[in-house]
Parts: sequence; structure tokens; C-alpha cells
Amino acid sequence: MMSNRLAEAAWRKSSYSGDDGGDCIEVAPGFPGLVPVRDSKDPQGPALVFPASAWESFVAAVREGDFPA
Repeated sequence: MMSNRLAEAAWRKSSYSGDDGGDCIEVAPGFPGLVPVRDSKDPQGPALVFPASAWESFVAAVREGDFPA
């Protein structure tokens, strides 16, 4: 079951996160074709799982500044 695998996943914090405890996300590698994402401030909370292609498109859009600050 996916939730069991997510509970045991090796989550890593976004490289854009600072050390000030601000808004940040964590992603979990090891899920071929999928990218699990969660709020680092609520590690026991829900995780969203995106198709890898959708996540890559989102990250590219962020890097290109397509979202207003």
C-alpha cells in the first residue's frame, strides 16, 4: 500500500528551503514515475503524489518565474 511506503520513505527537504523553519516541502525519491510531496512542518500529515512528468513541469515553471510572488 502506498501510505505504508510513504511512511518509510527517505524524505528530503527542498534545496530552496532555508534554515529558518519557513515554508518548505519535502519530496521522497524511490517511487518510479511518481513524486511524493509533503509539508516539512507537518511530516505526519498528508502527502500528495504527482506523476513525475507533472512535477517536472511544475518545477520548470517555478524556475522560469511563471508564478507571481
